[in-house]
Amino acid sequence: MASSIADHNFGSTKRLLNAKDYSRVFDDPDARASHRNLLLLAKHNDKTGHRLGLVIAKKHVRLAVDRNRIKRLAREFFRTQPGTESPMDVVLLARGGVGKLDNAELSSILQLQWQKLIRHTTKTEPGTSQDS
Repeated sequence: MASSIADHNFGSTKRLLNAKDYSRVFDDPDARASHRNLLLLAKHNDKTGHRLGLVIAKKHVRLAVDRNRIKRLAREFFRTQPGTESPMDVVLLARGGVGKLDNAELSSILQLQWQKLIRHTTKTEPGTSQDS
């Protein structure tokens, strides 16, 4: 039973941990999925799986309870996604109004934006060149 819990946790190997990790994604994202309430940016990585970074600013989501709820939903959504695509670092940026969404709406938006992001990243797989 302990191994099944360990397989589904959200440990440090699944998170962006420092400014360098975030900057790498912000400076040159391979793909983006935009919605009026959130933005997903992705960059291929050479790690063993996907990693998630969250930017939930107090400016856009005033109450800590709402910021924590959004983080919890995003982590749970991200954790349950299959890892069949090439590994990537993903940053979720909250925009104004996201704190007013209920859990079902937020989950639905995350699902749609994730699918959009996956479509964009498969077009820019590492090793393929579109520019040259």
